Amino acid sequence: MNKVVLLFGSNIEPRLSFLEEAIQKVSISIGKIFQLSLVYESESWGFQSSQSFLNRVAIVETDLSAQQVLKRVLAIESELGRQRLNEGYSSRQIDIDILYFDEIIIEEPDLIVPHPGIPNRRFVLVPLVEIAENFIHPVLKMSNAELLQKCSDKLKVWIYKAQK
Repeated sequence: MNKVVLLFGSNIEPRLSFLEEAIQKVSISIGKIFQLSLVYESESWGFQSSQSFLNRVAIVETDLSAQQVLKRVLAIESELGRQRLNEGYSSRQIDIDILYFDEIIIEEPDLIVPHPGIPNRRFVLVPLVEIAENFIHPVLKMSNAELLQKCSDKLKVWIYKAQK
C-alpha cells in the first residue's frame, strides 16, 4: 500500500462542509484515511480574500498510483464545484493537493511531488507537522518540523474553533 499525503482547503461557504465532503469522497474513491489533522484556519496565501481558508491534512493508504490519485482528486474537486480557470490564486470551494506520495519524487508536466509549495506555506506545514512532524522531505532532506521552523511565510494559521 502507498501512503499519500493530501491537503484540503476551502474558503467558500460552507467551508467545513466542503472539507468534510471531500474527505469522505477521498475515503471512498482513493483509500482509507490513515491519519487526519485538526481543521486549521488561515489567511489567504497568494491573493487577497475577505474569507479565510480552512485547511486539513490527511494521510491516505491507497493501492493507486500517483497519477491515478491525481485523476480522482481532480474529479472530486469538479464534483464539488471547483472550476480551474488558470488565472492564478483565487477563492475556491475545494482544493486538494498531493503533498507527498510515499517517499517518491515525481516530476511530470501535470504532477510534481513533493508539492513544491510545502516549505514556503505555513497553512500547509502547521497541519502537516501535527500528523507527520518527523517525515523527511525526500528532496530537501529535512523533516516537516524543520521545514516549519525555517518557513519564511508569516501569515497566521490557527486551530479552527468550530471543531466537531
